[in-house]
Amino acid sequence: MITPGNILRHELIGLPVEVVHAANPAQQGIAGRIIDETRNMVVIETARGPKKIEKAHATFRLTVPDGTVVDVSGAALVSQPEKRLSKASKMRVNDERRGRSSVAASKTRVEDERRRRSSETKKRF
Repeated sequence: MITPGNILRHELIGLPVEVVHAANPAQQGIAGRIIDETRNMVVIETARGPKKIEKAHATFRLTVPDGTVVDVSGAALVSQPEKRLSKASKMRVNDERRGRSSVAASKTRVEDERRRRSSETKKRF
């Protein structure tokens, strides 16, 4: 069963979705059902036809089968769906009950990665 805590370890195809934040403002607010997923893209079936959204630059609001709404940073989804299963335990998903946005969690991970890379670069020289 899909829950907010294990959503990254499950198939997303068929779930209702809304794009709550995207680098492209025209993509914000797109809602429908996920019909396909690749390494970098999610294809959403809308009333106006399928729309392709780049995962890395968007935040998705997914509704799991029990009706719980979960915001998931697209950065946490970037990988082939079958490979995401092994990485899922390392990623955080924040649902509305926790009061934190997944965008903030994603930004924290990006900042940590930048600091780590910077310190590795300094060690080389």
